[in-house]
Amino acid sequence: MEVERLTERQSEATNQFIEFWAEMATHWGINRTMAQIHALLYVTEGPLDTEMIMSRLGISRGNANMNLHSLLRWELVMKEPVSGSRRDHFVAEKDVWTIMAQIIKNRQQQEVAPIVDKLDGFSEMFNSSDVERTAGENVFLQRIENLSELMTVFQNVTESLIPFVQKENMALIQQLVQFAESMKATLSRPSDNR
Repeated sequence: MEVERLTERQSEATNQFIEFWAEMATHWGINRTMAQIHALLYVTEGPLDTEMIMSRLGISRGNANMNLHSLLRWELVMKEPVSGSRRDHFVAEKDVWTIMAQIIKNRQQQEVAPIVDKLDGFSEMFNSSDVERTAGENVFLQRIENLSELMTVFQNVTESLIPFVQKENMALIQQLVQFAESMKATLSRPSDNR
């Protein structure tokens, strides 16, 4: 398989993009190497095998394999057969809408859903007992339920947005943003319901 030849400018831009993507990802709690591999595959025209990825990024085989496995599980990278090669070759999803939908979905499954489940478990500790709760337990329970309710709303918002992102429905997403922006004004007004 022929390796893509990059101009000096393209090579420099690729290096900077890989570092930018990795730095940004670490702020989101995503593994730096996973982000570097994703960025490399995203900007590379053809498929790369593990050896090429290791060489390009200066990473170990174990690190490359572990992070490629994660990217496959997140459905951000796919295996692509290359004629005449027995090695696995990888390509990244190139559609930015699909990438964003997959990231939202995976982050929600890995982080938000377990938080909601754990908070519900704390509530269940108090609600499943016939023993009367103390005032302190009631305060604790109320705070846990408030947090659980907030996380559930957040989970519902992200689940509701994923189909719009998957369908690349920019017009409707912009309408939702405009609606949310218009609602900001009502938040600053005194409410009769307080």
